Amino acid sequence: MVVSLLDSRESKKVPAGRRGCLYEKGLKGLDRAQENFPLDSKRSFTYTGVMKKTTREDRLHSRVRVIAGFFRQNGRMPSFSEIGEMCGLRSKNAVYKLVKQLEGLGVLKRDKKGRLIPKSLAYSLRMLGAVEAGFPSPAEEELADTLSLDRLLIKNPDATFLLKVSGDSMSGAGILPGDMVVVDKGQQPKNGDIVIAEVDGQWTMKYLRKRGEKVLLISANPRYQPIKPKTELKIAGVVTAVVRKY
Repeated sequence: MVVSLLDSRESKKVPAGRRGCLYEKGLKGLDRAQENFPLDSKRSFTYTGVMKKTTREDRLHSRVRVIAGFFRQNGRMPSFSEIGEMCGLRSKNAVYKLVKQLEGLGVLKRDKKGRLIPKSLAYSLRMLGAVEAGFPSPAEEELADTLSLDRLLIKNPDATFLLKVSGDSMSGAGILPGDMVVVDKGQQPKNGDIVIAEVDGQWTMKYLRKRGEKVLLISANPRYQPIKPKTELKIAGVVTAVVRKY
């Protein structure tokens, strides 16, 4: 709905019948508006019912950008209290309603413990086809798909964590000191998997080898001997990906 209250000069452009209808609908509103916003010969007073909706959407988009910026800068999702501070929300209930709204829009979700997990906030990169790892040749850029690194590397977000690698015992598998490994603690370990394990009270990352009833942990570096648990072996998770920043 749009109701315009025009001054005497602009009213000449409006048909007489329609002009009378507009003034009849908005006369009382004009009287109230003139108390605080007097109309002169160069002004018009316009009210549109779309304004509230537009303002609401703009505010929501602004808050999504703020949360996305926090996530990309800090590498984690903000807490409820941090969202309240960033978005100017004073009450916990207001923050809860915002999070609920963003869940419905597919921007984020909550895990079983109520922690926030990004969905569409995560980076999506363009896939431009394939590259041959040999002699370089000119290639045309072809947009094959868009790809979210989170979705590519993490299949089970609720049960996945990152570890920073120290040591070179898995260098033969392409896992070097300083790399980050993605570990899924919900995945059932199989023979040949790279696992994070606690062996007799010591943590390590090795290949899991099962030979009958015997279990060995094998490194990917010939300098290290296989590890046979003496008293206890606990598998904390299976390594599903390696992240390296150059």
